[in-house]
Amino acid sequence: MYFKEIFFKGIFAFCAIVSTLALAMICIFLFANAIPTLFSIGVLEFIFGFDWYPLDEIFGIFPMIIGSIYVTALAIFIGVPLGVLSAVYLSQFCPKSLSKFIIPTVELLGAIPSVVYGFFGLVVIVPFLADVFSGVSGKSILAASLVLSIMILPTIILVSKAAIDSVPKSYCEGALALGATKERSVFFVTLKAAKSGILSSVILGVGRAIGEAMAVIMVAGNQVQLPHSVLDGVRTLTTNIVLEMGYATDLHKEVLIVNAVTLFVFILLINAGFGLLSKDRR
Repeated sequence: MYFKEIFFKGIFAFCAIVSTLALAMICIFLFANAIPTLFSIGVLEFIFGFDWYPLDEIFGIFPMIIGSIYVTALAIFIGVPLGVLSAVYLSQFCPKSLSKFIIPTVELLGAIPSVVYGFFGLVVIVPFLADVFSGVSGKSILAASLVLSIMILPTIILVSKAAIDSVPKSYCEGALALGATKERSVFFVTLKAAKSGILSSVILGVGRAIGEAMAVIMVAGNQVQLPHSVLDGVRTLTTNIVLEMGYATDLHKEVLIVNAVTLFVFILLINAGFGLLSKDRR
């Protein structure tokens, strides 16, 4: 028995070390290639530049940073309330006879490839927006955000539901015994106890949204510009890499690696912000 414990501890430690080394190797590769290029083209010119003309060696990604923020923020604004409320319903109010059909459907929604979501957005959401808002193509921030909000729903619903299910039933029963209604007990006691798990689901949703490329390429318009409304087309940091890496050479290719590093740092800052928010609320 003692040997088995040592053996499995060794396996777990090995997996943890491999995971850490993989992350370290990715960081070393990205930053080792990106830092010299970034200083050669100028940090401020790259981060705050408005123009992107690779043939003329003009590289400014500020419109893509803003586009990524807009698309991700709107997708989270739409997807998080829907996901959390759906998780609350499935965990606390949904009959078991119905939940056994809904939960597999949500899990299946998470298994659909990104390109299928993009195709759905291209043939359904984009024409719908073009019809509703006459004079626009439909490929826009709003279209990309709607597609992404659907894509992040399974992650938010399933992780939030697991967090809510893990809260002891005695919490809700105690609130009911004090005279609170079922709804008030759930929203003011159970959800508060599950907030760390719900926040984790939001972090995973943000990572999925900001890192998505294929679906966004198909519906965002891919225009390097500062958007003036949610109906304008944009290009995000991820789509910029996917669109141009196939034919990029020399400095252009190195700059796309810097683009990837910017996206990497961007995600780290978002996760750090969520981590500080979670720590402040404890």
